[in-house]
Amino acid sequence: MRRERVAERPDWRARVEALGFDFHTIDGAAYWREDVCYRFGAYEIDTLEDATAELHSLCLEAVDRIVRDGRCAELGLDDTAARLVERSWHAREPALYGRMDLVWDGSAAPQLLEYNADTPTALFEAAVVQWHWLQDTRAQADQFNSIHEKLIERWKQVSTNKQIHFAACYEQAEDRATCEYLRDTATQAGIANVALDIADVGWSGADFVDLDNRVIGTLFKLYPWEWMLDEPFAAHIPKVDLHWIEPAWKMLLSNKSILALLWEFFPGHPNLLPAAQRRGELSGIFVRKPRHGREGEGVIVLGPGIDEPPATAPQVYQQFRELPRFDERHALIGSWVIGHEPAGIGMREDVDRITRNTSCFVPHYFVE
Repeated sequence: MRRERVAERPDWRARVEALGFDFHTIDGAAYWREDVCYRFGAYEIDTLEDATAELHSLCLEAVDRIVRDGRCAELGLDDTAARLVERSWHAREPALYGRMDLVWDGSAAPQLLEYNADTPTALFEAAVVQWHWLQDTRAQADQFNSIHEKLIERWKQVSTNKQIHFAACYEQAEDRATCEYLRDTATQAGIANVALDIADVGWSGADFVDLDNRVIGTLFKLYPWEWMLDEPFAAHIPKVDLHWIEPAWKMLLSNKSILALLWEFFPGHPNLLPAAQRRGELSGIFVRKPRHGREGEGVIVLGPGIDEPPATAPQVYQQFRELPRFDERHALIGSWVIGHEPAGIGMREDVDRITRNTSCFVPHYFVE
């Protein structure tokens, strides 16, 4: 695993914009970078793939234990949310995708920082944009990236209706790109679909409907479950026979409290970091994360002699493991799961030790 400085494609902006990637630059700063890339060996990719599969298996077992033992309240879920989770899990409602954020420097074992299991983004960049970069610059090499093909096949297994509605906050460029890309993969899977803003999902008195008063039978929502359950229409959710993507049981995995329960269930597992719901259960240097924080929001590093600032929301504590640094940039691996299979990675990097929504996306390749 190493970071390489490489030549940019002279017309890279036009090329990525032709793909629909119009947020390659954010507030004048680069989000997509191709003047550098990450190189892996094939054996390193095998290690990442195996770790992702193992972690996903642990997560599914953790969900089963939580539901079986009635422990949803430990993740802050109220009775309504817990019932939705339990009903969803018992029905084995299928999931589409998720992204695990892993810390790894090419040695020891990759370890889980968190599982973005409900509304993960940076998908289009990982599935499409970096693949085209590979074809243009080093077609003789390979890339850990079967995301696109696996998504198309997964839609055929997930879809229970002839039509899927896709809802997101369309004024957000990254959310729009993610949702539109997923719509395209559904279309390639032969599934009709309709796009609408999450604010345009309506209630008819008996069903959720779109702006044309069509009943929504399957809804892909790039909108977190915890936000949905705070909406005025949330009281209707348990009443309708609606197929949700992602399913309600993903509330457990997208909740950072799952990190503490994973460590309780599988203590000492090499792919996990020690984690707890209370600071006093960890020693040394550790990280405090909001239970529902995203893109590094609210994440702080604490340790001996460091006063902990007050928190306005429930927090989770995880042993600190420094992201590997290359040329003074901290590198994070986002490992994608489609259905229940590892499908590829995307690299993010930042001068700061916390990865945020402005952290750069950098392509990768591997060689035998």
